[in-house]
Amino acid sequence: MNTNQPPQAPDTPVSGGGAPDARQLRAILITVSIALMAVIASVSGLNVAQTHMAVEWGASQTTVLWIINIYTLALAALLLPLGAIGDRLGRKPMLITGLIIFGAASVVAGLAPSAAVMIGARVAAGISAAMIMPITLAVITSTFPEEERGKAIGVWTGVAGGGGILGMFLSALLVDVADWRWLFVLPVVLVVIALAMALTSVPNSRERSTHSFDTIGALVSTIAVIGLIFVLQEGPERGWTAPITLISLAVGVIAAITFVAWELHRRDASLLDVRLFRERGLASGSITLLVVFGVQAGIAVVLFPFFQAVLGWSGLLSTVAMMPMAVMMMMTSGLAPKMAAKIGTRFTMTVGVALATLGLALMALFVSVDGGYLSILAGMLAMGIGMGLSMTPSTEAITSSLPRAKQGVASALNDVTREFGTALGVAMLGALLANGYRSAIDGKLDGIPTGAADTAREGIANAIEVAPKTGSHAQGLIHAAQQSFVDGWQQAMWIGAAVMAALLLDVALRGPKNIAPLQPDAEAAPETGAAENVAAR
Repeated sequence: MNTNQPPQAPDTPVSGGGAPDARQLRAILITVSIALMAVIASVSGLNVAQTHMAVEWGASQTTVLWIINIYTLALAALLLPLGAIGDRLGRKPMLITGLIIFGAASVVAGLAPSAAVMIGARVAAGISAAMIMPITLAVITSTFPEEERGKAIGVWTGVAGGGGILGMFLSALLVDVADWRWLFVLPVVLVVIALAMALTSVPNSRERSTHSFDTIGALVSTIAVIGLIFVLQEGPERGWTAPITLISLAVGVIAAITFVAWELHRRDASLLDVRLFRERGLASGSITLLVVFGVQAGIAVVLFPFFQAVLGWSGLLSTVAMMPMAVMMMMTSGLAPKMAAKIGTRFTMTVGVALATLGLALMALFVSVDGGYLSILAGMLAMGIGMGLSMTPSTEAITSSLPRAKQGVASALNDVTREFGTALGVAMLGALLANGYRSAIDGKLDGIPTGAADTAREGIANAIEVAPKTGSHAQGLIHAAQQSFVDGWQQAMWIGAAVMAALLLDVALRGPKNIAPLQPDAEAAPETGAAENVAAR
């Protein structure tokens, strides 16, 4: 595929219809939401099958983690380039192609005879997910009229935020009642439905550009994202000072600096006009999503061990316990546009970040072994409401900062920010929890045999596994591990709350005042409404 295209003439509608009516808009929104759900569910779904894959294939923990992480790595690395290509070649063809490849990759993964085949299938799924994800949001922003766009983005944001938890719940249910390979039935079914609806419901739109595709920017951005995401994924496992970690960090940082310099050189012909980050909307929306999704992902790292190792719950029950936060997030994502219209975008984002900060503080204050689930429920609900209120206006601030013809890039930037935040949150809060746990349990291992004590220091799951081998110390060791986990939890939550408090100040003082309409594209013919950006059904 040659993306170094000659200057393009403005698109002309193939079928001259008017703007999509309410029924058509509803069908478009349902279609892109189902497609997005397939992609998001596949990010976290395999987490519940780690043990099953390791046993069936005799795979090491490192191999199992690569099966899980390679999908996110491929997805994050290619979001910007594929989002831009979708803008140029047509968003509907890109969406349909991505769905076909994603569905085929999911079928191969479900039937994979070995870990190597599974890794290959996950790479293909990640690449096709990068074709799908930015297009789902770009279709909304380029098709929906301004008065309906905020509500549609709210639905998209709710699916993007809560879809991972919902996907993990459905995956855990399938593992419990059937076999781990049935995990891939869910994305295949979603893809088939989305593909059937996309063929008939989703309009096509594409960029009308006089500039050639920024191939160098696309390659450098891919290298930068791979380097930095690899550090965040592998640093906790390999060590932050391991040679491969440091090399990857250096490559990622150098590539990121090179990308910024090259984009400044390309200016209006750039893949991503980095000058736009001087504007409040793009900068504030990106920072907010980075932090909020980082905290959300980090909390998941903390919550599941709490439910399973401290409360002794199954994987399925643990995912059910996460649902109240996901439901609150999805509900308030839909309400956020109405709230922003009444009290302003900045104030809505401020309220959302403040509630999320409060949720972290509540969990840090009240979590306890004896208090169980109720000790963290209020904090989870506040977090869910806060994230929902802050994510939708942040997403709209990003997409509104770029021209209509660049909505694939705008959507990809939104998605890359989410993926970076997720990887950063898992790495940071996971490391804080582990360090806090080790510091707390060190003083509680008196009388425990040396070998068992060393094992217990590795984590709460290790402590519970080795406890029966310590004879009369078993119950004491389990209780010490549980209490140490809660101590580590509190440290991680307080640091997360401090980060959110800093974000709160930034949003309150420098956040976007209102969401402006999408910028017109200086290189495109004048547009009078969403219908003129629709090329074909």
